[in-house]
Amino acid sequence: MADDWLHLRRGEAPLVLGMPHTGTHIPEDLLPRFVSPWRARKDADWWIDRLYAFAEDMDVTIVRTAVSRSVIDVNRDPSGASLYPGQTTTELCPTTTFDGEPLYLPGAEPDEAEIAERRDRWLTPYHDALTAELARLRDRHGHVVLYDCHSIRSHVPRLFDGELPQFNIGTNNGTTCDPALERAVEHACADTGLSLVVNGRFRGGYTTRHHGRPDIGIHAIQMELACRGYVDEPAAPDEASWPTPWDPARAAPLAAHLRRILAACLDWKTP
Repeated sequence: MADDWLHLRRGEAPLVLGMPHTGTHIPEDLLPRFVSPWRARKDADWWIDRLYAFAEDMDVTIVRTAVSRSVIDVNRDPSGASLYPGQTTTELCPTTTFDGEPLYLPGAEPDEAEIAERRDRWLTPYHDALTAELARLRDRHGHVVLYDCHSIRSHVPRLFDGELPQFNIGTNNGTTCDPALERAVEHACADTGLSLVVNGRFRGGYTTRHHGRPDIGIHAIQMELACRGYVDEPAAPDEASWPTPWDPARAAPLAAHLRRILAACLDWKTP
């Protein structure tokens, strides 16, 4: 794992899929410091890489990390600054789950020096890979879309009220991509008949905000999916019930919708 934590599938279409939270790997030396391995993996974006597996047929580029977000969240500002001031969120190196449960045994949390080491080891190379692929494809096509892939349980009271919409489109209030791309993705989501919101609770994380530069032809958009679209969610997730096993048949309808959404990203053209 030391040499293969960063997965790159290079395509030639002007579309890059970022997958910062699909990883479940925790280095052996860190495992004893967590309350439990299950809790340390609980908040992964479960099965997202499998849900979007069809995208390889569309000749897109995929950049994915295999490292658990509990080790380091590569979709957080490397400075540690909150992306959602005033709202509950998790840190660059999270110390709690989304539900507020402690991740580490008492006194085992990473200090500033360790956080910096983790940032240099994993976050920086991940974003360097994204930067290189976006530049390569922008230079070839004149523009490129970064589509950042995420999912979360439909009900997480500590983070948001009620049930999350199925599709949560984030462009940091319209700043990370051309408005025409935002509209194209919104319309593709609306055509599914499922619930959606644009720049609601999830407006785009560090990946979208850092790389989205529509002024130079790099257009970034985040898609946060409610997990109920492709797996059955337990009312109270525990080690016996979460994650729900991957079922291709259960996920197929949402995957078909996502194929059309990615097609909208490819069909969209800059003005």
